Amino acid sequence: MTFLIVLCISYAFIVFIFYFLQDFFFFRPELLPSDFKYQYSFPFEEKQFDLPDGGRINAIWFKVPNSLGVVYFLKGNSRSIKGWGKFAKDYVGKGYDFFMMDYRGFGKSRGHRSEHIIYSDTEYIYNWLNQQYDQKKIVVLGRSLGTGFAARVAAWNDPKLLILDSPYYSFQYQISRFAWWLPLKWILKYKIPTWQYLQKVKCHVYIIHGDKDFLISYEQGVRLQKLIPDRATLITIKGGRHNNLPAFESYHKALYRILNS
Repeated sequence: MTFLIVLCISYAFIVFIFYFLQDFFFFRPELLPSDFKYQYSFPFEEKQFDLPDGGRINAIWFKVPNSLGVVYFLKGNSRSIKGWGKFAKDYVGKGYDFFMMDYRGFGKSRGHRSEHIIYSDTEYIYNWLNQQYDQKKIVVLGRSLGTGFAARVAAWNDPKLLILDSPYYSFQYQISRFAWWLPLKWILKYKIPTWQYLQKVKCHVYIIHGDKDFLISYEQGVRLQKLIPDRATLITIKGGRHNNLPAFESYHKALYRILNS
């Protein structure tokens, strides 16, 4: 009986810790001072968006002459756009402007963060981009954590394309693969049902996934493609893991085909 009591108390303590510290587990932000100066080898503008609720979104806008459109990039769960800027070259080199933002609490972005606040912020930025570009010149691209947010943006709008790089079926499903023993239905603050949003997307969807991705399993990308087989193309990077897809020539060739489709 004593053992069971200790076990129950220990379990309740773990649930308590998980509930209040889950942002710490899921997000690995890099904070930057407000006067930090970005440095890149190609032209860009730094943008600052003051939101109605007092939050602030910091973003970088890479621009090329006579661009074919813009790639709206929603990043993963780590660092800041300072460290993600290296991905811009894949797109500006193909004639596209490239726009990326930091979620609140990352980089120079400020304010309280939640699933629905990120939804609101990413939609706000999309609407701003739609004032700069025709909607049919906007490509929405999500990477890792950002794939769920990208799918929602595309579901609520009508961009040219949606690209999901290493997506999860839902964030709840992804976390359940590692914490199946926790009551996630009740304590998880981020559900992000990518699969639901994907079914509402009207444009074509390209899903890029490494078949050796053990963080966000390859089968999740397969399941997403099967939801809308007539509107989604799965591109498998043979041997690709979660963080090394840009090391594969097949990855860059796939991006070239997609952006020139």
